[in-house]
Amino acid sequence: MGDCLKFPKLGLIYAKIHRELKGSIKTVTITKNPCDQYYASILFEDGTKKPQQSIEGNAIGIDLGLTHFAITSEGSKFDNPKWLARHERNLKIKQQQLSRKQKGSNNRNKSRKKVAKVHNKITRCREDFHHKLSRRIVDENQVIVVENLAVRNMVRNRSLSKAISQVGWGQFCTMLKYKAENEGKVYLEVDRFFASSKTCNNCLYQVSDFPLDVRFWDCPSCGIKHIDRDINAARNIRDEGLRIMAVG
Repeated sequence: MGDCLKFPKLGLIYAKIHRELKGSIKTVTITKNPCDQYYASILFEDGTKKPQQSIEGNAIGIDLGLTHFAITSEGSKFDNPKWLARHERNLKIKQQQLSRKQKGSNNRNKSRKKVAKVHNKITRCREDFHHKLSRRIVDENQVIVVENLAVRNMVRNRSLSKAISQVGWGQFCTMLKYKAENEGKVYLEVDRFFASSKTCNNCLYQVSDFPLDVRFWDCPSCGIKHIDRDINAARNIRDEGLRIMAVG
């Protein structure tokens, strides 16, 4: 109803409606975040069906990383914005102020909300970046292939756990998947144990030992120079995805 939502016993409540509702409303779920902001998630049936998937079009492989958030098989690189590092000083100050407040006091509750607002800012920045990048990739490609990463296992590495937790690979892949499915495009994940970095994209020769600090290498089999290991990995991920689709 205009810019309001009507609830039983509560009546009309003002709300910012982000998109026009077309169809019959099924459920409305109200949630509150730590900043005391309320959100209404509305599930409605619009009667439209998902389009049939097609593989006719451009295929792209994506290698996810930390220095660069995403590297594509076409050679494009998208930097990791490092949202936490941008707000870390402000967050540290707010957390120090919170630690000095007396437990149970009103001032401590106010300080808690200030810390929550910084965390919320980081979360919203990350979501905005993921939405924009996933939309761009889905609009420009028909087949999207990524690597199935075991994030829970990767965060056990103490030196990288903080960076991996903040980058949000899982959320980004989820956005890629549902946006691709809604437009009849193909989203595919290759096995996490596929040796994308160790394999030569030209002759498929696989090296046995390949430390992370080696960023470029020459294939001992065909002699081709791989000037960027991440682009080579993205191309291997793309080709592996196409192979999986070809064999069903």
